[in-house]
Amino acid sequence: MSRASVSKVSKVSGGSGGSDAAEVSEVSEVSKASEKALARSYRSERALTFGAGALVLGASCVALAVGFGWLGTVRARRPVLDPIAVDWLAAHAVPARVAAIVAGLLLCAGGLGWLARSLRPEGRPDLRLDRAVGHELTVAAGALADAVRADAEAVDGVARARARAVGSAERPALRLDVTLRDGADLRRVWPDLDERVLARARESLGLEVLPAAVRLDTGTANRRRGR
Repeated sequence: MSRASVSKVSKVSGGSGGSDAAEVSEVSEVSKASEKALARSYRSERALTFGAGALVLGASCVALAVGFGWLGTVRARRPVLDPIAVDWLAAHAVPARVAAIVAGLLLCAGGLGWLARSLRPEGRPDLRLDRAVGHELTVAAGALADAVRADAEAVDGVARARARAVGSAERPALRLDVTLRDGADLRRVWPDLDERVLARARESLGLEVLPAAVRLDTGTANRRRGR
């Protein structure tokens, strides 16, 4: 299987200073969109998992240090539940219970919200080409994907294709899976996909930059299972 990531940047730059900074910023935005084209980003989930793991690890290290007496023998001999804290909780039982219930509900709501965010389907943004009042023009994500798929399947050597619009309405991207026919020449198919299919999609949408991730599957269109 062959994979290729395409992120065409057709920019004309000149000068220095502020223009260079603006160009770097635009390239950074294109890189983020390219990452979304390659695969769905789980950066937030990884950051949360890493943060929770680091917090638990830090608390465990502190507990071990106290237990071994590295922070003083007096602290090591004291009970886990500090008597002063226990007495305070006993004297303020109702506020403590209310605070514990509220904290538990907040944690439960936060966990359910994060679970729903992680399991929700990846968005398919519709592109608004014209936002003028009375002249709104919107291209549905499904229509864009169907058009790109049809153009890709019209390329000589392509057996079937599957396209999907990803990213956001402000920074759209394409994800294209292409299955080649047996014996297809990859060196001929790839330029056609790049210069005809992807270029036509950019021109039709009036975009200078349209990041796209193209996944090529070679020689699997007519694969048969042997018994």
